[in-house]
Amino acid sequence: MAMGVGLAGGAAAQPAELVVYAAGSLRAALTEVGRRYEALPEVGKVRFVFGASGLLKDRLVAGEEADLFASANMQHPQALADAGKAGAVQRFARNRLCLLARPEARVTTDNLLGRLLDPAVRVGTSTPKADPSGDYTWEMFRKLAARGGPYAGAYETLDRKALQLTGGPGSPPPPTGRSVYGALLEGGQADVFVTYCTNALQARQEVPGLQLHDLPDDVNVAADYGVVRLGASGARAQRFLDLLLGAEGQAILRRQGFAEP
Repeated sequence: MAMGVGLAGGAAAQPAELVVYAAGSLRAALTEVGRRYEALPEVGKVRFVFGASGLLKDRLVAGEEADLFASANMQHPQALADAGKAGAVQRFARNRLCLLARPEARVTTDNLLGRLLDPAVRVGTSTPKADPSGDYTWEMFRKLAARGGPYAGAYETLDRKALQLTGGPGSPPPPTGRSVYGALLEGGQADVFVTYCTNALQARQEVPGLQLHDLPDDVNVAADYGVVRLGASGARAQRFLDLLLGAEGQAILRRQGFAEP
């Protein structure tokens, strides 16, 4: 009996794993935040589940358990809060849309909107409703059409021709350790891709020949990112949240191309 007591007393209890569901566009930034979090005393390990925010929200609604949910929009975490599954939503970062292009697409700052509408140019996007990136992209299509004149039919043209290659329930997972956007363009599955500027930066780091173009302000869309604590998550979740919202976490997000909320 004494031996048993000695073993029990000598084995320090390990903190439970912190589980964070997060938008795929946050992978690089939150992985770094996670390393800083794990260096804190008495917090244990963090496990990330990355994916399209809409699909992650649906999994949480269906009963999967996590401590935190970091979404690429405010609506999905708010839906969890409205359902009584989460606390108050906090805005923690902002993104915007960019155009990532193969050099063969011959896109320049001056012609990029015309190239988007060119029937010969294959436009890759994420999947609306499942992934906020797709929702923001379709909002951009509407804003482009609102310019009128030669752009009056832009929404119908782009809605018809857009290739929803990522972010959907049936979309293939990204190659291990790769940007899915860089891989898709490098593999020739699209000529240009409308995605977050942070995704485009990462893809260009992996495939230096790709071109990155900012979309004009009057058609671009700001993406606000929201985070919530889920269920009965406790002090460790709050410590991660404090790190993310604090100066250190915000500096990491800025280094990865995000703007302050």
